[in-house]
Order: sequence, then C-alpha cells, then structure tokens
Amino acid sequence: MLENTQKEFWFITGSQFLYGPEALSTVEKDAREIVDKMNKSNALPYPIVFKLVATTADNITKIMKEANYHDEVAGVITWMHTFSPAKNWIRGTQLLTKPLLHLATQFLNHIPYDTIDFDYMNVNQSAHGDREYAFINARLKKNNKIIFGHWEDEAIQQQIAKWMNVAVAYNESYKIKVVTFADKMRDVAVTDGDKVEAQIKFGWTVDYWGVGDLVEYVKGVEEAQVAELYEALQEKYDYVEGHNSAEKFEQHVKYQIREYIAIKKFMDEKGYSAFTTNFEDLTGLEQLPGLAAQMLLADGYGFAGEGDWKTAALVRLLKIMAHNKQTVFMEDYTLDLRKGHEAILGSHMLEVDPSIASDKPRVEVHPLDIGGKADPARLVFTGMVGDGVDVTMADYGDEFKLISYEVNGNKPEAETPFLPVAKQLWTPKQGLKVGAEQWLRAGGGHHTVLSFVVDTQQLADLCALFGLTHVNLS
Repeated sequence: MLENTQKEFWFITGSQFLYGPEALSTVEKDAREIVDKMNKSNALPYPIVFKLVATTADNITKIMKEANYHDEVAGVITWMHTFSPAKNWIRGTQLLTKPLLHLATQFLNHIPYDTIDFDYMNVNQSAHGDREYAFINARLKKNNKIIFGHWEDEAIQQQIAKWMNVAVAYNESYKIKVVTFADKMRDVAVTDGDKVEAQIKFGWTVDYWGVGDLVEYVKGVEEAQVAELYEALQEKYDYVEGHNSAEKFEQHVKYQIREYIAIKKFMDEKGYSAFTTNFEDLTGLEQLPGLAAQMLLADGYGFAGEGDWKTAALVRLLKIMAHNKQTVFMEDYTLDLRKGHEAILGSHMLEVDPSIASDKPRVEVHPLDIGGKADPARLVFTGMVGDGVDVTMADYGDEFKLISYEVNGNKPEAETPFLPVAKQLWTPKQGLKVGAEQWLRAGGGHHTVLSFVVDTQQLADLCALFGLTHVNLS
C-alpha cells in the first residue's frame, strides 16, 4: 500500500549577470556536479533535478509557478553560488506553495589560499549570497528549511534526506482520506475535533460510513481468498492455538483475514488511506478487527481505535515520512512507578503494528471482554529497544497542536501471560515524572504515534510547513 511515490526535488542556483557569461557557465557546471554527485551518493530517498541558474525575477517566478503545478515535484532546493539580489526572488517565493530548502553551502569545502583571486571571489560568494537570500525569506515569513554545511558531508546529506521525507509527507497529507466506521467512542473528549478545520489545515478528508456498509464487503469476500492468505500468514507468523480447538482457532483467524480483505477493498475502491473502528458499534461484525487492523497497519494504512480520526491520519502521515518503518499506533496503557524502573507500558488491546516487534509475532485467539463480540485473533509480540518519539495531535478548539517528547524504548521486564497483546515499554527521556506531568499539562491524549524512525527535528520542520504549533516537551 505504502509504495514509494515518484517524487523529485528541483534544484535552483542563484546568481546574476554582473560577472559575465563565463562566470554563469561556471555556476551552472558546479551546480550540475553537486546534483549529480548527491544523486549518486545513494544517501537521498528521492532524486534531485537541476533546473536552472536563476538570474532574473521573471525566470525565478516562472520556475516556482511550474514547481507548484507539477505533482511529482515535492519541493524546491535553492543554493546561492554567487550574490543573487533578493528582490528577484520575492514574487516567485511568494507564489511557491511547495516546501523550500535553502542549502547554504559552497562548491569547495576549503579556501584555496594559493590560488584565490578576485575572479574566484566574484563567483564563489555563497557566504555573501546566502545572507542576502535568507533575509528575503525571513522578511516574507516563509518558514523555509535552512541546512548549512558542505554538500558532500554525510551528515549534511542525511539532513537533506530527512527534510525530503518531511516534504513528501507534507504534500501527501493533502491526499489523506480517513474512513470512520461508526462515530467516535461516546463521551470521550480528547479524540473529538473539528473535521472541517483539519481539512483546511492538513488536507485530511474524514468521512463517516456505517458499519453496515463494511459488513456488506465482509460478506462479499471469497473463501478462496481467505484460505490462500491463511496459508501465507503461517510463513510470516507463528500460529499458536493455545486453549482453543483447532477448528475455533482457524475459524476466528480466518474471520480476521476476511475483515482485512474487506476493509482493504473498501478503502482502495473509495480512495481512503486510513480508518478507525469503535468497539461500541460493531453491529453485523463477528469480531472487533484486531489482526485485520494490524495487517493493514503493516501495509502502511493509518489506523486508530475508538473513532480517533486525528490519530489515524497522523499515523498515516508519519508512516509516509518514515517509509512505513517502525512507526505505529500506540496508547499509554499502564505504569511502572518503582524507582529505577519508571516506564509506560503501551499497547492497544489488539491493534499495534508488528513493525516494532523484536520477536516473531504470534497469531493467537483470546477473549477481549469488551465490545460483546467473539474472541478476536491478534498478533502478540514484544516491542523493541531504541530511541524514539511519541506524538499526539490535540484540537483545542481555536487551534491544533502537535505534542511530542523523545523516549527510550525498551522491552517489558517480564512476560505477561494473562495479557496476550502486543506490548512496548518506553520512558520519556526527561524521566517519567517530568515527562508525564508535562504531557498532562499540555493536554496530550492517550492515543499516540510512536516512531523509532521520525525525529524531533522532522516534527518541527513538518509543523513549520503547516503553520502548526509544536509543543516539544523534550
């Protein structure tokens, strides 16, 4: 589902006519070499395309307008090889709607003391040109990204790569469509929100569909499809019958597979990339989707429980940024408050993405004691060790806020034989007491996106693009 979209980034080099045609030729040659070598470095997730040496207001405005209307263009990267008069950039920058990266670099990574002369100084004025160019972006309140350093440095290329992933996610946000099967959980405040404002702010379309509409798709799934996938999953996961009879185990797992096929078909036909369910409304379904939701999350769809459409969309958005790696729907479940062991145990009944599993997930069938339906099949596994971020989206009525802190991910200290769910342990890096108090004071919700790929800087860059308040608790 989460295919690598065909995206590219346009590279525009700033200069002017003052230094003559020979200098402009050098500028273009150097810019093309930078683009070529960065593309060949294999450090970037998307290709860069050299477009032009920008010398006039007209050609800058023209190229920015073209970038807006080419869907494959995810952003624009600019570099000031020489001094580029910033008034030339005003109209084009005002019109540009795609993410903008100002790469503040120069062609050489050193000063050629033995040969430097005025000709060299005329052409290699990046230190001069960057300040002129950055001023106009600041004056225009563009909130563009600035990366400073030599373009061949691995650390700089890594920063560019991370920004590219943010830019692609920003563009793809306007394509996110969430289907809510039933409404949100009754009487809950934190999962509610303004769907119209979310569409204005983030591009998210959120549509209600009755559970009965999904039930018809479940009924239409062919037995051969279910049987084929049932066999295929045994190669990927361990089937553990446990206390169930072989017949009951197979029946309940196959029903989850039926739900998976049905939900996927429903979303694909109608253009949805995220969904929610609600255990308070399962009319016509035999089980709350568990294994089905986990399989769809593994495919790259967004999901959140209890009708939480904001988190479902946020899961999808950050999965795009992370290339669907180790970025999952999560919930604060229970706490360890012992000194030296302070941690949060996270899970969500049935629906945690297996991309964070540190062991081979097991397909198991157990009672749920909520929702009043048959025992649902689910993937059971232990989470991973690593540095991550925990993120939630809050609607305060007058604005949305993205709340996050950095965490240390760990495995639970012991098995939980009577809690057969996917589990992840984590602790805020500032400590559980401080982190939890900050989270609570900020109004952070219990549904989150936990990612071991996305970092705090990327969240800040994303919020800058949306004009969104980022409450960074780290």
